[in-house]
Amino acid sequence: MVRGEGGGSRIPHGLGGPPIPSSSAALRFLLARPQATIVVGAVNALSARLVERAGFDCCFVTGAGLANSQFGLPDIGLVSMTEVVEGAARICDAVAIPVIVDADCGFGGPLSVMRTVHLLERAGAAAVAIEDQAMPKRCGHFAGQRLVAPGEMISRIDAALSARADPDLVLIARTDARSVLGFDEAIRRARLYAEAGADVLFVEAPRTVEEMRRIPAELGGTPVLLNVVEGGKTPQLPREELAEMGYRLILHANLLLRVMLKAGEDALAHLYEHGDSVELGDRVLGWAQRQALVDLERFDDLENRLSNEPTEH
Repeated sequence: MVRGEGGGSRIPHGLGGPPIPSSSAALRFLLARPQATIVVGAVNALSARLVERAGFDCCFVTGAGLANSQFGLPDIGLVSMTEVVEGAARICDAVAIPVIVDADCGFGGPLSVMRTVHLLERAGAAAVAIEDQAMPKRCGHFAGQRLVAPGEMISRIDAALSARADPDLVLIARTDARSVLGFDEAIRRARLYAEAGADVLFVEAPRTVEEMRRIPAELGGTPVLLNVVEGGKTPQLPREELAEMGYRLILHANLLLRVMLKAGEDALAHLYEHGDSVELGDRVLGWAQRQALVDLERFDDLENRLSNEPTEH
């Protein structure tokens, strides 16, 4: 996506077509196109810039990534709603592509869900993902999740839909029932959540290729998201195969974080062993590329222009 003048209309990045008025509408454009969209997780503004400049059309504010990167904590429900909103706002402000925000369980009862959605929409989110775990939630690829009853999750969905000011804001409903009550219950719950008005369904942690194939087939045409967790419980398949199954969004929530951590770990080990960074060479982002990533040239041009403009007294 690229911004219009003054933060106005947006145009699909690399897609052509007419201007689109909001990031939520832009995400709906992506959901409606024939090919599946890869969504990459970001943990801060700079990683979101990497996602955008690599050419991806959407990014995801990952709850696990925020907990890990911003606080050094595991993904077990320790990050507050305010902290998620603050992190999401910085990411939304840094990029023009649509941003999906992981809102965990909505951070409380229906009124808390409403406030969460209200604040995330104001922060610039194009979509909000809410799940049916009980608080405190746990990563879907951990053991030990606890679920709320379907009726309580439907109350969360109702609250989220009531809170959105932009009718295009996308609501993603996630179920973790596969890990707790089995695959059939996960499908049953996902259908209930679609009936309640969820725009996208997210069945977390299917265990087999056959389960992965059944999810889109059994959910009646509602767009479906698949979470790809490297080393997790779900098999990894090529994008083309997932698209043929019917997935609309293919999420790599923490791939970028984990790659960056591995690269950083290797670089620090080299520095510790050798005492210098000379041999790291092209493993280090170039000085010019780093400044381009944060738009230094644009800010310098703005400062020069504003400093040279005549002022009236």
